[in-house]
Amino acid sequence: MFRELVEKNRSYGAFYEDVPVKLETLMELVDLARISPSSMNLQPLKYILSNDKETNDFIYDHIRWASYIKKWQGPPKGERPAAYIIILIDRQIRVTGGRVDAGIALSSILLGATEKELGGCIISAIDRSAFIKKFQIPEHLEIMLVLGIGKPKGEISLVETDDEIIYYKGEDGTTKVPKRKLKDIIFDPEKYEKHKFHDHLY
Repeated sequence: MFRELVEKNRSYGAFYEDVPVKLETLMELVDLARISPSSMNLQPLKYILSNDKETNDFIYDHIRWASYIKKWQGPPKGERPAAYIIILIDRQIRVTGGRVDAGIALSSILLGATEKELGGCIISAIDRSAFIKKFQIPEHLEIMLVLGIGKPKGEISLVETDDEIIYYKGEDGTTKVPKRKLKDIIFDPEKYEKHKFHDHLY
């Protein structure tokens, strides 16, 4: 069921690092992004793939994780992603923007990963100068995001919220992700009540 796939598609903070992600799998995920819709069909995105320890260690050392969780520097050794996808935009194709394309691509990649019982984490806090030097990225390619990929470790559950949106660890050890109620994000609440549609978090 597609809804279950979407519910499982979360930002994970821990992985089974010893479970490898094949280069072929990364290519399959990027291929999903390739065939997804693109604004004006410009297709300006490029990708760098990593699933080897040395490159993964470099990437990990030059990104920052989850600002919501205080005093947490990211997953320790053994719980880091087994692979990464670096998303770039080719400014020779699209001078500005690209966030729409990146969002669509990320959605396709992450849903594809979830179907393969993998998970991901989108990271935007990146030491871009270090990445440019390491991967010899030319000037016309701009680093947008890094996506960590691996077999998820730990449970994540959705909880309803009226206001608080910061995720947190519950007493049962699961990560709780607050989601606003459907009736609070539909602009016409009378329509919501009229059709008696109920949220499906539980």
